[in-house]
Amino acid sequence: MQHADSFINHISAIKRYSPRTVQLYSDALNSFYEYILGDGSASSQDEIDVLTPLNIRGFVAELMEKGLSARSVNLQLSAMSSYCSYLMKMGMIQSNPVSKITRPKESRKLPEFYTELSLEKYFQNAYESYLEDSSFEKLRNYTLILILYSSGMRRAELCGLKIEDYNSVRSVFRVTGKGDKVREIPVPSLINEDILLYLKERTRIFGKESDYFFLTEHGQKPYLAFVNNIVKKELSQYDGFTSKKSPHVLRHSLATHLLNRGADLYSIKEILGHSSLAATQIYTHNSFEQMKKIYLTAHPRAKNGGNYGN
Repeated sequence: MQHADSFINHISAIKRYSPRTVQLYSDALNSFYEYILGDGSASSQDEIDVLTPLNIRGFVAELMEKGLSARSVNLQLSAMSSYCSYLMKMGMIQSNPVSKITRPKESRKLPEFYTELSLEKYFQNAYESYLEDSSFEKLRNYTLILILYSSGMRRAELCGLKIEDYNSVRSVFRVTGKGDKVREIPVPSLINEDILLYLKERTRIFGKESDYFFLTEHGQKPYLAFVNNIVKKELSQYDGFTSKKSPHVLRHSLATHLLNRGADLYSIKEILGHSSLAATQIYTHNSFEQMKKIYLTAHPRAKNGGNYGN
C-alpha cells in the first residue's frame, strides 16, 4: 500500500510518534484496506478511491460486529482520520471522509488510583526491606516506583530518562514526552536523598558505561515490559493494591492526590505533560468521589439512619 506506507513512514520518521502509536496506526490502516480491498493487490489510486464515508461506516460496523469496544473502534477511526488529513496535505483528497462518521459513544471510565496510605506503607516497607540486605535490585525497584509516583512520568518517559536529565541542585527532572515536548518536573527534597543514594549504588555496580537512569540486570536500557514487571512485582508484595498494578495507575494516583490536596488543574496538566486541560479534568471526578465519601461519612444525617441518634 503505497500511500499508507508513506504515511506510516511520515509519522515514524518525521513526526516521531511512539512505536506503539505507529503500530496501532499501521494495524488500523491494514485492517481497513483488507476489509475493503481483500488481498491488497489494488493500485495506489484504489487506495484513494475507497476512502469514502460509506466504506468507512461499513468498516466501523464490521469492527463493532467483531466485538471491539467503542474505545478501540474510535482509536482506529483516529488513525484513519490522521491518515486522511495527511493525504489532504499531500493533495491526494479534497476533504476528510472520517469527519462525516458518527463515532461510537464510549462509556466514561474513571481512572483507577491507589490510596495515599497504601503507597506510604509500600515505600516504608520496601525501603526497610532494602536496608535488611542492601540489595541493589530492591533499591532500584523502590526508586523506580518512587519516581513514577512522585513525578507522574509515563513508562516510555521513564525508559528514556538519562542521568543528565536529573538536576539535584535545582531538584528537577527534565522529561522528553510525547511529540518530543520537554518539560521539567520538580522533585521533593526528601526524595532527592533517595535518588542520590540510588545513583551512587548504580555507579558503583555499573560504572558510567551507560547514561540511562535505570538499567536492567544486564546493564541495558529499560523497556516497557521491564517497567511493567517491576511495578507488578513490587506492589503485589503488599496489601492495599487491589486494582490493576501498573505504571499508569501510579500516574493517575499522583494526579488524584495532588488534586485532593488542593493543586490546581493547570499545574497538574504541566506536570503530567498533557497537551490540553481537557485530558486533566477527568481527575476532578475522582476528587469529587473522595469529597462525597468524606461528606457522607461526616454528615450528621448520614448516621443512625438520620434519626438524630434516637
